[in-house]
Amino acid sequence: MQELIYFDNAATTKVSKSVLDAMLPYLEQFYFNPSSIYSAANFSKEAIEKARGQVAKAIGAQSSEIYFTSCASESNNWAFDIAKKRKAQVHFITTEIEHVSVLRTAKYQEKEHKVTYLGVNDDGRISLGDLEKNITKNTSLVSIMYANNETGVIQPIDEIAEICAKKGVLFHTDAVQAVGKLPIDVKKQKVGMLSLSGHKFHAPKGIGVLYVNKEIQFNSFLFGGSQESGKRAGTENVANIVAIGCAIEEAMVCMQKENEKIQSLRELLFDGIMQIPQVKFNGCRNHSLPNILNFSFEGVEGEGILLHLDLNGICCSSGSACTSGSLDPSHVLMAMGLSHATAQGSVRISLSKYNTQQEVHQFLDVCGPIIEKLRAISPIWQRS
Repeated sequence: MQELIYFDNAATTKVSKSVLDAMLPYLEQFYFNPSSIYSAANFSKEAIEKARGQVAKAIGAQSSEIYFTSCASESNNWAFDIAKKRKAQVHFITTEIEHVSVLRTAKYQEKEHKVTYLGVNDDGRISLGDLEKNITKNTSLVSIMYANNETGVIQPIDEIAEICAKKGVLFHTDAVQAVGKLPIDVKKQKVGMLSLSGHKFHAPKGIGVLYVNKEIQFNSFLFGGSQESGKRAGTENVANIVAIGCAIEEAMVCMQKENEKIQSLRELLFDGIMQIPQVKFNGCRNHSLPNILNFSFEGVEGEGILLHLDLNGICCSSGSACTSGSLDPSHVLMAMGLSHATAQGSVRISLSKYNTQQEVHQFLDVCGPIIEKLRAISPIWQRS
């Protein structure tokens, strides 16, 4: 296989060497079931609690408020499950640009409960006034993502949480893309629940977290054993738990330095891509993650661009990996007011600490000619 340029880090990231080294002993040597009573199992128990503390410290929580899950999709489902059992009449508020794990959970809740979907402006941000206006006495949960997985646009989380606190409404945020990129303090920010996933910051796939404020009373999500304080049964994935603890600690320590490097690569990409005629930047430069860029190229389809980039050994995407099988245009871009055709011509570029300036230049060398080639055979472009 040719050496790849990997620009799809919002989909998943490479497991870092230090994280791999940390988790391997719990696959090879300390493989014991943490629930076993013999003393050797204590190595596994202690490793889990150390990781719980590392995650808690990274987001300003207490260890007892951290629950390990299989992924953020599970965490998001769990958050809705917790909220709907808190009131006799249930009302959920979310947005039109959420990850599908939130949108489809919300859609399922419509069978029995009212759900309100907030729109966004052309920058991809919600209106705080719109949020406040839609909160009612029955509102059980406001679930709004911290930063969007397709555009990188950051929502005004502090203000959203403040409104929810003032109204006495539980606030949950899907912070999958934000953790490791932005400083987060759930206590200061008045966040009730928060979801995150390890494979977005160089831990393996298959490990996530739900933070639940200790003041929130809730029942078990999975029944069986007494794992996760009796709230989520199932033998713990010790190696992956160790990995997420190591990865999140590493991300916090290196955040500023890595963000500066990634931001410089992002700006180089932005300036180069904007030299291509008829290209539209989708996002908000003043409120965005340092690692995600999204562009629409008029007259061509994103799928064609991605296939040609792939032929050049470059991995990008046209949106969320969880909806890559869909032929529909991005729901995020459509919510931002893009036309069907413009949304179909979108490409997401997402960077990590492993990307280099040389890779950016290689991308820019081939991107323009690819767009030119595709436009030359595009009937849409010829008619424009």
